[in-house]
Amino acid sequence: MSTRFFDLDFDVYVPGRWYLAEPHHRDGPEIEDIWQFIQGKPVELHERLQIPLSQAGKALDFDKTTVGGAPIVNARVAAVFRELASHDIQLFPVEVEGQSDPYFLLNVARELDCIDDAACTEARRWLPEDNRPDRLGEYHVVSGLRIDRSKVGGARVFRLWGYHPPIIVTGDIKDALESTGVTGARFVEV
Repeated sequence: MSTRFFDLDFDVYVPGRWYLAEPHHRDGPEIEDIWQFIQGKPVELHERLQIPLSQAGKALDFDKTTVGGAPIVNARVAAVFRELASHDIQLFPVEVEGQSDPYFLLNVARELDCIDDAACTEARRWLPEDNRPDRLGEYHVVSGLRIDRSKVGGARVFRLWGYHPPIIVTGDIKDALESTGVTGARFVEV
């Protein structure tokens, strides 16, 4: 039986949902490099961050911040990732505005070059004539995303090299999250 993979994203269609702003230091300023949390690499974080609301509403179990897309999860969701994918992730406690329950910033600390270009509906990379030397070889467009399972190895949660910000999870993680009744998450098989 082959492993199934899913793009885990936030569900913008939850009625009355909250919207999370970017992480802030305790003394007020936003994190300078908010993009570090979507790079698929381990990060060092030595203080508890605060997550303000950009719009009040229904608290979700899984969500992302508005600009940088840092995943924010509640304790139930964090427990699933901790149990099933501890080698692929980092969890940092955060204070979410208006919440007494624990929340965590989920950093997916593994990045794999495993997009199956031929199986995708479209997969185009940045070329020299695009005049983006900083992005050369990375993906410019991906639609109908498909994963080359032969390049995944034992990873259970990962980001995609050259194409941000999808979070890819295995089917067992999807099932475990759904069994908790997770709100705010949506899964698309890739």
